[in-house]
Amino acid sequence: MLRPLLSGATIASLAIVGSLGSSLSARSHATLTKPTSAAPTASVNLIAQANSTTQSLEQAVYQKINQYRASKGLPALKLAASLTQQARQHSQNMSTGKTAFGHQGFEQRVKEIAKSVPYRGAAENVAYNMGYQDPVAQAVQGWLKSPGHLKNIQGNYGLTGIGVSRNARGEIYFTQIFIRK
Repeated sequence: MLRPLLSGATIASLAIVGSLGSSLSARSHATLTKPTSAAPTASVNLIAQANSTTQSLEQAVYQKINQYRASKGLPALKLAASLTQQARQHSQNMSTGKTAFGHQGFEQRVKEIAKSVPYRGAAENVAYNMGYQDPVAQAVQGWLKSPGHLKNIQGNYGLTGIGVSRNARGEIYFTQIFIRK
């Protein structure tokens, strides 16, 4: 069920083609709602568990995106550590409220990535959701149903980085960065 302007699952995409000076952007929002469960209690064990859980969510996004690309005859994206680092930091910043949900700082993330990976094009998809049994499926399905996100997923990119962060309210933030060398 789609319900605008309510928390649940929200998606947004952004693409930069060529140099940082010329940009194309596609931004769309769709919101899906689902009942939320109680927020987790903070403890060292829960933090360690959350870190391992978010890494498994990152891997699941990677697998689902590459499965989709394979079904369309597109080459698999390769994970790059510098992209993943930037994607994780952005998801953490959104989940803690340090930055708003969206693409704030995208050009800076790409500049950081460019220090180790030369690029000709860059794009980013972000999403957040809460209360879903399979939050990865919700995020990826939302991206695949959105023309701007789908364009990034199907784009002529070879590298990707994926970052996931969960906050104390149970919101899960996703960032996927795409790079064309």
